[in-house]
Amino acid sequence: MSQSATSTLHSLSQLVPPHGSDTLKEKLLKGDALTAAQQKAKNLPKIQISSREAGDLIMLGIGGFTPLDGFMNQADWQSVCDNMHLTTGDNAGVFWPIPITLSTDTATADTLNPGDDIALEYQGEIMGILTLSEKYRIDKAHECQTVFGTTELEHPGVAMVMAQGDVNLAGDVVVLSEGEFPSKYGDIYLTPAQTRDIFTQNGWKTVAAFQTRNPMHRSHEYLAKIAIEICDGVLIHSLLGALKPGDIPADVRQEAIGTLIDHYFRKDTVIQAGYPLDMRYAGPREALLHALFRQNYGCSHLIVGRDHAGVGDYYGAFDAQHIFDTLKPNDLITQPLKIDWTFWCDACDSMASTKTCPHDASHHVKVSGTKLRKALSEGEDVPDNFSRPEVLAVLRKYYEGLEEHQKHKVELTGHSAK
Repeated sequence: MSQSATSTLHSLSQLVPPHGSDTLKEKLLKGDALTAAQQKAKNLPKIQISSREAGDLIMLGIGGFTPLDGFMNQADWQSVCDNMHLTTGDNAGVFWPIPITLSTDTATADTLNPGDDIALEYQGEIMGILTLSEKYRIDKAHECQTVFGTTELEHPGVAMVMAQGDVNLAGDVVVLSEGEFPSKYGDIYLTPAQTRDIFTQNGWKTVAAFQTRNPMHRSHEYLAKIAIEICDGVLIHSLLGALKPGDIPADVRQEAIGTLIDHYFRKDTVIQAGYPLDMRYAGPREALLHALFRQNYGCSHLIVGRDHAGVGDYYGAFDAQHIFDTLKPNDLITQPLKIDWTFWCDACDSMASTKTCPHDASHHVKVSGTKLRKALSEGEDVPDNFSRPEVLAVLRKYYEGLEEHQKHKVELTGHSAK
């Protein structure tokens, strides 16, 4: 048995098992198998995949989407949309809240047949090989309505689905590359096997994941520290893939989070890491997916606060908490840590929540990533009770760089970049 496999099995004995499986299902090839597949892929028909599909492929590779073997067929797509469960093969009956699909245009699909091996290329790199089992068309509006709760194109997740190809390609995959994530993010980018090993080395059995696509403000910090009081440790787990325009890039976010941890957390209670997915902004359904793949990373709990994975006004503030109450007992092992509105209370002179603070709303300073981004982008003062000064310094440097870039564009073109 390889050292990696031994390490993974050792980790599983201490922690929650992977979702729907006793062991992680990792589709990433290594060594001679990788070399042979790379050579084979050169002579295969190629399709270009999107950023979202590349992130999904990498998660299949590293075991983050255990127990999936590849991209979903039509029966599983339909069942996931309608019932949030898989329906075919060895995974029939396994809970899954969002379709994991691969698409292409009709003309390309017409050249492909079941049984074909197809190279999956992203930004000039062959990322994997799909063995085609089925090609099918979907009702995109149905997927959007069931997954996102809307078909409005203003919703970034809806826009993503509507822009994808008209034909889905199903089949098992092997994964040849993790893209730029290991080189760009170094020790921040961790696989499920790696986080499991770290948790075990730390002696942790219960671990809460804190999901974020934003730098952490005081409310986020408070949520993480509540979880530390309950669990052995916290995984601050940040999305490293693509975001909607206006969101803060992953490298800046990681610097800000690292600065916060260095100054305000005990080092033996928290792990900072990132994962390779794009944001879908699916609100409640995405909260379920976040819990599912955190189970694969070894986390027993997922922190679910206000407007988890939401965008705009598409979801209620706590819809992402309520959806967990609709699950069957065996759907997920990883459980939500449901936390109410959190805020700075001037009367308490501390962070608080609606469950702990006796004062009325006139004393409360409610913090959100949207408010913080708006204040920083417009050059407004941000009070210390909103975000830590060390974090603000990192973020102000980023926004000042954006302003300088915009000024430079105006000088070159005579037009504003806005």
